[in-house]
Amino acid sequence: MDFKLSEQENLVREMTRDFAQQVLAPLARQHDKDETIGPDVFKQLSELGLMGMTIGEEYGGAGMGNMELAIALDELNQGCASVGVTVSVHNSLLGSPITKWGTDAQKTEWLPRLATGELLGAYCLTEPNAGSDAAAVATSAVRDGDDWIINGTKIFVTNGEWAGLCLVYCRTDTSVSNAKGISAFLVPMSAEGASVGKKEKKTGIRGSSTTEIIFENVRVPASALLGEVNAGFKIAMDTLDGGRIGIASQAVGIGQACLDASIKYAGEREQFGRPLSAFQAIQFKIADMSTRLEAARLLVRKAAWLRDNQMSCTQAAAQAKLSASLTANFCADECLQIHGGAGYTDDFQVERLFRDARITEIYEGATDIQRIVISRNLLG
Repeated sequence: MDFKLSEQENLVREMTRDFAQQVLAPLARQHDKDETIGPDVFKQLSELGLMGMTIGEEYGGAGMGNMELAIALDELNQGCASVGVTVSVHNSLLGSPITKWGTDAQKTEWLPRLATGELLGAYCLTEPNAGSDAAAVATSAVRDGDDWIINGTKIFVTNGEWAGLCLVYCRTDTSVSNAKGISAFLVPMSAEGASVGKKEKKTGIRGSSTTEIIFENVRVPASALLGEVNAGFKIAMDTLDGGRIGIASQAVGIGQACLDASIKYAGEREQFGRPLSAFQAIQFKIADMSTRLEAARLLVRKAAWLRDNQMSCTQAAAQAKLSASLTANFCADECLQIHGGAGYTDDFQVERLFRDARITEIYEGATDIQRIVISRNLLG
């Protein structure tokens, strides 16, 4: 068993670390305040190849795997979690399913534009009455000759405000109300009847775009169908395995930023004539944060390795997501406690990290959904 990163993986880590610390970290507060990410950041992400990491080189991507993506996301989220989730969704929830399930024509049409960042991707699954119960989607797609007509509203769509292409899950068989009647469609936001609805005001990751996407009699050709009719739920769940690895990577990155901030502050802040780092209570907090982070990071990399080797990663991805999200919130809480009253103000990045960490236990499957996935795998 080799825990050493390959030369390519090390290069990815160094590149993204430099970008995250030199470019993203100084902008993170502004992203949070303005509730957006500037176009220059997207341009730089594209130039670094971070928008097409898992897209094949023949389509203009970097041709890398989930391991490299996980490493990159770990580093990016240490700088700015709003940018991190944007890159994660674009790669794992849109680029990856097209790569795996798309026809040659679909790959040729969409992947080059996603790889260069010309189009930003969004994943449209959640609805007002279909959250954890993802099979309850009501957005409809009705066949009309050679086309499909889509109607419905999706909510909590990451990248919604900026998206150029959406992967939309629709009910195509109304005779059933479960997963068997769902299909997946590739829908460009340029399609007539597709529009951005309400933009959410969020507790954390405020720089990322989270909106409604509304489909009103949106007509798409039969070639927009990804995979087979009524087999979209399988694509959704397989895609979420990769997405959970991405969000687990985000959680580890946020947790690492909390640990780094805690170490720095503990060395600088003095009380009772000694730096905080000299007190055993603080030392124990630092030790616990570090240990939990290392365990979560190893779970993330195991899940990524399994997925890259075409092995089942559903349980591993759920375990990574569960462990990492709990760890991120633990580290954020301990970090704020170490900073004391100062950590509860915006003089330090701690309060933003505290807010950003919380969502990792909710999206891409809430904490208890991960527990359900894991226990069902174990118990049958």
